Amino acid sequence: MVRKANINDIKDIHKLVNHFAGRNKMLARSLSELYGTARDFLVYESKGKVCGCCALHLDWESLAEIKSLAVWESSQNEGIGRRLLKASLKEAKKLAITRVFALTYEAGFFRKYGFREVNKSELPHKIWSECLKCPKFPDCDEAALVIDL
Repeated sequence: MVRKANINDIKDIHKLVNHFAGRNKMLARSLSELYGTARDFLVYESKGKVCGCCALHLDWESLAEIKSLAVWESSQNEGIGRRLLKASLKEAKKLAITRVFALTYEAGFFRKYGFREVNKSELPHKIWSECLKCPKFPDCDEAALVIDL
């Protein structure tokens, strides 16, 4: 089931996200960052275990980002990523967010759900706030995708 993450989920989210970061599939996240953004996260729990996670991070007035969407390999192809993404987009609508974006290595996944690829220059708030701190800046190799709600 998809639910809001709680503080007890953070170490599981950390393992999951950094597992894929170690495979160059997403950016690593520190425990400190994850504790600080715990309210952004949804998790998919099955049999008491966190199988997937996804964060909806508010960036600006009507702009939010999907971050750290990950599902353990043993739970992939079961629709968990789709459920997490759809729940995050539903939450964005409730918050009156009109545009959601993702920086990702898995652009095909997001395209299936209505996201379209854009130039990163269309995301100035993101580029000038968080991206400046990224070790890959300015040579980011992630695709930028957006969906208008």
